[in-house]
Amino acid sequence: MQAVAQTQKVTDPLRAAVEKAVLTNPEVSARFNAYRASIDAVDVARGAYYPRVDLNASVGHDSDKITSRSPEAQSLNRTGTSLTLTQLLWDGLGTRREVERVGHERLARYFELLDATELTALEAARAYYDVQRFRRLVTLAEDNYVQHKYASLQIQSRFKAGVGRGVDLEQANARLALAESNLSTEVANLHDVTARYQRIVGEAPPKTLPMHVPLKAGMPASNDAAMDAAIHQSPAVSAAIETLRATRAAAQTRQSAFQPRVEARVRSGGGNNFDGVRDQKRDSTAEITLNWNLYNGGADQARVRQQANFLNQAVDQRDKACRDARQTSAIAFNDTRKLTDQLVMLDRNTLAIEKARDAYRQQFDIGQRSLLDLLNAENEVYTAKRAYANAEFDLGIAFARTHAAMNQLTTQLGVARVDPSVSDATGWDMGEDAPGRCPVVSSEVTATDMNALDERARQIATSVAPAPAPVAPKPAAPASAPAEPKPAASQPLVKKAKKTS
Repeated sequence: MQAVAQTQKVTDPLRAAVEKAVLTNPEVSARFNAYRASIDAVDVARGAYYPRVDLNASVGHDSDKITSRSPEAQSLNRTGTSLTLTQLLWDGLGTRREVERVGHERLARYFELLDATELTALEAARAYYDVQRFRRLVTLAEDNYVQHKYASLQIQSRFKAGVGRGVDLEQANARLALAESNLSTEVANLHDVTARYQRIVGEAPPKTLPMHVPLKAGMPASNDAAMDAAIHQSPAVSAAIETLRATRAAAQTRQSAFQPRVEARVRSGGGNNFDGVRDQKRDSTAEITLNWNLYNGGADQARVRQQANFLNQAVDQRDKACRDARQTSAIAFNDTRKLTDQLVMLDRNTLAIEKARDAYRQQFDIGQRSLLDLLNAENEVYTAKRAYANAEFDLGIAFARTHAAMNQLTTQLGVARVDPSVSDATGWDMGEDAPGRCPVVSSEVTATDMNALDERARQIATSVAPAPAPVAPKPAAPASAPAEPKPAASQPLVKKAKKTS
């Protein structure tokens, strides 16, 4: 197999990883070897069209006893060499159907090779994005740990100075331990995806992997277009169709057992007492033989019924392959649209949370926010950034999945799957064997009407009575004025923190 890239030099790391995976992945190599074996199987079946030549040589001793002959017992030594040529004339079209069967199996193996190559390219792209994903998540977890460590050190300093509370220090240490646990988990996840990358691509990922631009080019215009392209271009569906055709040819081959087998045979040989005939030196024969099996215990009828069931099974597998391709393309294409919209909202969410966190930190420094408020804000920032990073890499994978479902991921990356000279799919068409239980019907889900939701929120807001205005505190007596400000200032903050929590 020559699974090489196009003529220009490979500079894209994602493309290089996919090319490396296609070249070295054992599953792709196994599929290619199966395809080459199927080519040889075609030559094996075609061999029945040609004459068969057999060379026979023998040395023996014959001894017999015939009572009507004198002497009754005779024996002789014999040697002989013969050459036999046999040409098949008729076998009920069995050879022709067998050649058709292995020809369809060859095409099935070819499409399975394309499918394995496309899936390997997708897995390599997924591994590439996942390594990038978890490297960023590790960075975010490190930043989150640093922020919690900073908060813990600050509370510890206040506690030692006698202006902080012990419960705040315990709370800060608990959140710090959780941040450290999250960091450990992300590092473990990075190790796992790195090992998966090495299994698929065949080598460890580089130290730096630049962010790859999502493969937006060549995307279908609608969900129906994506499903239609997947059904008609998916190598898995094509392989299932060729398997169906091979099974149909095998069923027709079984019918040849009910017809005679006719052969032409020419034999010539010589030797001493040739063929056990005394003093015979040479013998030549030319004949046409007919063999017609009339009964063999009902095995031929059973094989016909068995092959009919295999044919029904192949039809079911074809329709299943079509439904799988339809589902894969529909989900992948919908993910591209969903994640594109989500990234906008997640970006807004991240910016707003960061601004709130910064404001909380300033208020905490001057005693207007509790420690719990600040730590919750830090966690929200970490969660928002993590959600945005996951969505960003999921979007890249969704584009790759959509292209793979339509059998064009390797084309988009500029990687040639097999040498075009060995292509067997030129002019291939589904014909009458197109899937019958796999209509291209879009499974669109009605989008949520945001305006209706906003209106429901406004109705709830208008139905709730406004909260009573706060009552201004009565002026304190001059004698007690110095002692009043501290409880009056701290009590609302404590209630607000409890309310928030």
